[in-house]
Amino acid sequence: MLTLSNISIQFNGTYLFDNVSFAIRPNDKIGLIGRNGAGKSTLLKIITGELSPENGAVHLSNSYKIGYLPQEFTTHSKRTVFDEAATALIEIQNLEKKRQEITEEINRRTDYNSDDYLKLVGFLSDTEERYRIIGGHTSDADIEQILTGLGFLREEFDKPVSEFSGGWQMRIELAKILLTRPDCILLDEPTNHLDIDSIRWLEQFLRSYNGAVVLVSHDRTFLDFITNRTIEISLGNVYDLELPYSKFVETRKLQKEQQLAAYKNQQKQIAETEKYIERFRYKATLASRVQSRVKALEKIERIELTEEDVKQLNIKFPEPERMPRLLVETKSLVKCYGDKLVLDKIDIAVERGEKIAFVGKNGEGKTTLAKIFAKLEDLTDGTIHYANNIAISYFAQHQADMLDEELTVLETIDKVATGEIRTKIRTLLGAFLFSGDAVDKKVKVLSGGEKARLAICKMLLQPANLLILDEPTNHLDVLAKDVLKNALQDFTGSIIIVSHDRDFLQNLTNKTFEFKNKKVKEFIGDINYYLEKNELQFLMELEENEKKTNVTQSNQKTKSQIDRENQKERQREENRIKKSIESIENEIDRIEQEVAQFEELFLDADFFSDVEQAKIKQEEYNKLKTTLTQKMQEWETLSEKLMSLESN
Repeated sequence: MLTLSNISIQFNGTYLFDNVSFAIRPNDKIGLIGRNGAGKSTLLKIITGELSPENGAVHLSNSYKIGYLPQEFTTHSKRTVFDEAATALIEIQNLEKKRQEITEEINRRTDYNSDDYLKLVGFLSDTEERYRIIGGHTSDADIEQILTGLGFLREEFDKPVSEFSGGWQMRIELAKILLTRPDCILLDEPTNHLDIDSIRWLEQFLRSYNGAVVLVSHDRTFLDFITNRTIEISLGNVYDLELPYSKFVETRKLQKEQQLAAYKNQQKQIAETEKYIERFRYKATLASRVQSRVKALEKIERIELTEEDVKQLNIKFPEPERMPRLLVETKSLVKCYGDKLVLDKIDIAVERGEKIAFVGKNGEGKTTLAKIFAKLEDLTDGTIHYANNIAISYFAQHQADMLDEELTVLETIDKVATGEIRTKIRTLLGAFLFSGDAVDKKVKVLSGGEKARLAICKMLLQPANLLILDEPTNHLDVLAKDVLKNALQDFTGSIIIVSHDRDFLQNLTNKTFEFKNKKVKEFIGDINYYLEKNELQFLMELEENEKKTNVTQSNQKTKSQIDRENQKERQREENRIKKSIESIENEIDRIEQEVAQFEELFLDADFFSDVEQAKIKQEEYNKLKTTLTQKMQEWETLSEKLMSLESN
């Protein structure tokens, strides 16, 4: 067990936390939450020993192992991806060397009955057992499973680490931590460097991990799937509940409401008592009663309201000019970088009011197409057509570097703000964590994350028909993400979002494009629909990886164990398919109702008097019919698979 006792630390005279104590138990899965700057990363560094608290101490045994992944990491390794990951298995490598040395010594010896020889044989047996327990016989398969789970292709295993971007190098470092199987894994915003498939794989790994996990993340879905406990840092205080994130938020809200009700009731009693004392203070006949009330008032344990660390603002994008139905359209678009083909014959249309998500593994061309749409990249072949007078607003992490470095934070926003929002500039900046003296900082002294937040804040104020956002949430906390999401939901123009943040995309987009193998596949639905559609394929890939790993471990399992495991997995898959079928059936019912409404509308002869409106409705109807056909095909495929599983 790891214990923090009375930890205190301050910066610039303000305590991040004061006299904080809690324990991390062997199988805790903890979400460490709080606004940016609350002290989450600082607390992780204190746990690892990288920072020392002003007061208090961290207690753990000498054998207790901690694996820590910071937000930023740089490596200069000259090894290949596989060899770099293998460096995490130091104990296995040492045992391999020791086994070899002992075996060679035994082969040289001829004193088979001596005590030394027998001790040597016993030592080899103990070494072999330890080697087996820590996974020595399956280490190569474990490395392969974790690297592929985190998104590496097998053909990339032999490439030098230096050829990969910082985000992919962070994945290698994460793989090393997972391979060491520490007692406690500390991860600081791990999903910033992962795509959706890798996040889902990591969720499964951490949820079943036989050890403690502490996560700093602003991804609600990620936290909810993994955690069973939440610790919030807010204004120097710590709130610790045995609940996953969403239930923690609900419970804390209820606690605050109950606290407020108790506070108001107590304040009412105090006011009434003080009024009584003041009214009858000088009446001799009531002196004893007054004195009794005074003493009772002194004994009251006053309820103090918890300070709220909530600074949220609802804003709206400037209303875009109404555009034609078709904003952007590509035909047979091809993009190459030298001899490398990135996108091959892509046909995509972006219509008025559509909110689109670009998803897929990193390196599949999402950002490239977003840049082409934003007119920042040229296409290699094919065509792209834009509506007349289209205004495009584009955000990506590097856009933050294009801010005027000589302006202050306040000046940057004041320069683009117009209308009513000008009276709320400081409130808007506060929602993106620029408050007090921070608004007077020059852009050139801001951190990368601060610049990204300022660039998003600036983008919110600029008129556009089409917004293109590439990973906008990486440097936003939950409340700032909500400000942006609410604004995007109310935006009447079109949106393209490149993101792996499922919670952010949920109920925001209505169409999803998956980038895979240089192609783009369209899904008429939001991120939840896309994930449901791909769940079976994802599970099949996971099972395939597990089967390959299990081949090397099969000699350690009995047939009955394998049968039981197969039966459990089959049952889990049946349950997953049943859930997907139920979801699709609900979707079919909804679509059929909408189709029926359209068909009833078409029976009205007056409907066709407005030709343009009738045309739009006919197109919507056709889309619904196409979607209904797709849903029916999905239902049939899943039903057949379920029947096949149940018959075996």
